[in-house]
Amino acid sequence: MALFSSLPPAPIAPKKPVTDTHHGITRTDDYAWLRADNWQAMFKDPSILDPEIRTHLEAENRYQKAAMADTEALQKQLFAEMRGRIKEDDSSIPVKDGPFAYGTSFVTGGEHPRFFRTPREGGAETLLLDGDKEAAGKAYFQLGGLDHSSDHSLGIWGYDDKGSEFYTLRVRDLETGEDLADRIENTGGGGVFAPDGKSFFYTVLDDNHRPSRIYHHLIGTPQSEDRLVYEEEDAGFFMGVGGSSLDDFIFIDIHDHETSEYWLIPTSDLTAAPQLVAERETGIEYDMTEGGDVFYILTNADGAKDFKIVETPVTAPGRENWRDVVPHRPGTLILGHEAYARHLVWLARENGLPQIRVRDRKSGDEHAIAFAEEAYSLSLHGAAEYDTDVIRFSYSSMTTPSQLFEYDMATRERRLLKTQEVPSGHKIDDYVTRRVFAPAWDGESVPVTLLYRKDTPLDGSAPCLLYGYGAYGMTIPAGFNTSCLSLVDRGFIYAIAHIRGGKDKGFAWYENGKMAKKTNSFKDFIASADHLVAQGFTAYDRIIAEGGSAGGMLMGAVANMAPEKFAGIIAAVPFVDVLTTMLDDTLPLTPPEWPEWGNPIESEEFYKIIASYSPYDNVEAKPYPVILAIAGLTDPRVTYWEPAKWVAKLREKSTSGAPVLLKTNMDAGHGGASGRFQRLEEIAFEYAFALKMAGRMV
Repeated sequence: MALFSSLPPAPIAPKKPVTDTHHGITRTDDYAWLRADNWQAMFKDPSILDPEIRTHLEAENRYQKAAMADTEALQKQLFAEMRGRIKEDDSSIPVKDGPFAYGTSFVTGGEHPRFFRTPREGGAETLLLDGDKEAAGKAYFQLGGLDHSSDHSLGIWGYDDKGSEFYTLRVRDLETGEDLADRIENTGGGGVFAPDGKSFFYTVLDDNHRPSRIYHHLIGTPQSEDRLVYEEEDAGFFMGVGGSSLDDFIFIDIHDHETSEYWLIPTSDLTAAPQLVAERETGIEYDMTEGGDVFYILTNADGAKDFKIVETPVTAPGRENWRDVVPHRPGTLILGHEAYARHLVWLARENGLPQIRVRDRKSGDEHAIAFAEEAYSLSLHGAAEYDTDVIRFSYSSMTTPSQLFEYDMATRERRLLKTQEVPSGHKIDDYVTRRVFAPAWDGESVPVTLLYRKDTPLDGSAPCLLYGYGAYGMTIPAGFNTSCLSLVDRGFIYAIAHIRGGKDKGFAWYENGKMAKKTNSFKDFIASADHLVAQGFTAYDRIIAEGGSAGGMLMGAVANMAPEKFAGIIAAVPFVDVLTTMLDDTLPLTPPEWPEWGNPIESEEFYKIIASYSPYDNVEAKPYPVILAIAGLTDPRVTYWEPAKWVAKLREKSTSGAPVLLKTNMDAGHGGASGRFQRLEEIAFEYAFALKMAGRMV
């Protein structure tokens, strides 16, 4: 290709065939050697990576750097633009909690947040934790947040300095700013204080990166003396620990992608054995919040596919005592809920758009907070205190910067607290946001959110970045994104395909994009591209597709199914070796993922279903477009060898001669670089690739 005419020869991974047989079916994997045998240890110490693998990944990095050399000036320009849209010394509006108000801020040039507090009604800030100071000298650093004790004297904070998501917890004296001697290793990233502030609960990850145990730590004692509170023996479940809003209970939350279970520890007796709320039942989900003498539970029990809210006595929370408070309404998906002394609040989605609903707990009166734009994003922030009538929520759209509101649930008055600043300027009227609907193969309609400049020609000549995810029920919000303006201002249409596998159109939208119906996600994305072309927004040779993680699987699948419909594909940390990963129950996420994709170890049917779409297994001799894959060496979610193997096989099979590029971040994991500006550099790199493929580098 002319765009890559001066490229050196691409790295060729040697073939070292390995075979496996399941259900009488034998596969051969020529590139299995790219998986490090010592991957568990390597996640904690990347320096021990097998030299042959490191040499190959570094060769791939040199190749992609050569391929993108002519975009380096553009990358710097894009980065400068994106940085210019960020208020560098930004600060949150502090949240009131007891005698203080807590917030976060950034300093000019800073990569990481600072945590501070002020007196409740305002005053001088006290710096509690400086992320930039803690990150100094580290190639990678990710803060896990800061949680303060009920008496506001201590804080628990966590950090990951490898990108492998094994967090270390420290305890900080919030008066002196000094850390105590306590150091808790291999945690999931946070802890929850007991009300007296003398101890806390936390989750430990095992060697396979699974949250398998919850411990109780007495401050001032070594981790080796911590008391085991709960151990989850089923590797297919995630687990977390949290506190109730009134500090009456410690919640142990156990779940996979379709089943939930809660256990309670009363804070009046921290040594008490955890009490089961409702025994796990496959397909039944529930989520709890405390409301004084009752719990409010969000659940899909009793056929409530789009969920309902029930209440149950704190003294007898079992399912036999659940009573409907907010009944199930088909088509109105309840996403989350919160309870306060006088009000119950929940976030719902109806007709693809979010709304916040508020109910007076005494009178039963109910009202909604909604907006009128064609597509928008709404987030419920709630409040830190239980006895309050005032909560917060935020609103944005593809054209409207984020706005933070304070809302009085009793008077129904809203007050704008803050509007996201765009220092380099942003004229809302210069842009258009729309939601169109693409007809799918089976008669469904796929929502597609669009953003473009008013002066962008809609005659098929505009390039388009089409983004998709479509898994785990996650909905990609139609919110404000300062980074994508760098594409839109260069004539791009920025599009989000709200495909099946998410919950954009209710829970059924998720169900119809998972397990045996997973291919609907891929077909919906292709249908979205077809519709944008048919409606004159763009053309196939101008569409750059993008997705990450499970969205990277989407990219691999559509590359196999319809390579001619994309000028280029960006696959970030792509989950492309699906069958191999789902057959390996030692990998961190495999057992918990079976309810999403199916278990090919036990089921021949699901083996064949996954084998039919797994991107790596379906690479074949055909003209693939230019593909950019991005990996993180210490990524525990999508291991680096998945994109590395995929790229090697694509390069072997593709008949188009189009380059296949692999960029591996040797100092990061699933989320890429951790600093806010470092992340912008990665986005600038991806967008420079899109602009190069669209011929819009100037």
